[in-house]
Amino acid sequence: MDPDSVSPRPWRSTGPRLLAGAVGLWAVFLLLDFLAGGRWWFWLIPGLAPPLLFLAVPVALLAVACTAPAAPVRRWLVPAVVALLLAGLPRTGLNWSALLPGSAPAGAGPALSVFSWNTEYWDTTDDPEAFYRFLRARDADVYLLQEYLAWVRETHTEVRELDRIRREFPGHQVVVTGELVTLSRFPVLATPPVGPAVAPDAPWEETFTRRKVLRTDLDVHGRTVSFYNVHVPVQVDTRESVFGGGFYRVVREADAARREQFTALERDAAANPNPLLIAGDFNTSPAMADLDPLRARFDDARSASGDLYPGSWGGVLGADWWRLDWAFTNHAVAVRHYAFVDDLGMSDHRGQDLRISLRS
Repeated sequence: MDPDSVSPRPWRSTGPRLLAGAVGLWAVFLLLDFLAGGRWWFWLIPGLAPPLLFLAVPVALLAVACTAPAAPVRRWLVPAVVALLLAGLPRTGLNWSALLPGSAPAGAGPALSVFSWNTEYWDTTDDPEAFYRFLRARDADVYLLQEYLAWVRETHTEVRELDRIRREFPGHQVVVTGELVTLSRFPVLATPPVGPAVAPDAPWEETFTRRKVLRTDLDVHGRTVSFYNVHVPVQVDTRESVFGGGFYRVVREADAARREQFTALERDAAANPNPLLIAGDFNTSPAMADLDPLRARFDDARSASGDLYPGSWGGVLGADWWRLDWAFTNHAVAVRHYAFVDDLGMSDHRGQDLRISLRS
């Protein structure tokens, strides 16, 4: 008796439909991600998903498709899932260069050490002595620090520790705008404004809200090098309920603020003839298209990292599943070393440790 003439098994009747439906849903999600990412404010919400989802979902679908008992199902579903896997790989944040042996890129002159870090409310939630001891231990030539502020009575508040910062880093010049602090062992030549116009005497709250990029031009061994200290606004307010209109209003407003900062940064850096480094907390994961213009024009420091999946934020199940902190350079700067540094419990972000050199 032909086994297929007997009543069909449950898999043969419903399994292919369920699998095809799952593949179709994932294909629709990918299509929406490519079309809406970086263009539609609402897509900032799906963009919060862990980037490894772009690997885990198609791999799971591929595993099921490869074990499907019906050969016709395998013949068309397996290639479809492989195509979806390849399409989503750039969004995973995987660092393929970590698998390739290679030497550090060459540069002219000695290496410079750079440390970029979102401090999470400076030292106001930590032991101040431990906080400054941690920063000094990095012994960086240039520090790009974010969140030089406090959280008081449910709002961001200015802190005033410039005298202490200068005492703690006597060999560094200090540049501050809003919540951004840049420390440099090299002479500061200029601090060209980037982004919306803000009056020099504007209240701190206005500067904090509108100035999210601090450009500092430094004299590095006789060459002008631009360092961009960046903190792109976060896209959601976790205090708001997703069932209330306030949550979505915040997302719309955040999208407008983020676009303004990204556009200003991209334009300024693209027109800058100097060797440059852009680093900070972008509140943007590899799965989000917001970073695509920067990634297309500048070099991601990730290629100098030995981590297959560099993550800087999250702390879920003992791992940082999101990379929200980034560093980019133009071709005049070679990144010799790039790694995320343990924050020792003083922040929800890991620090970015870099060694760079200038190409001739």
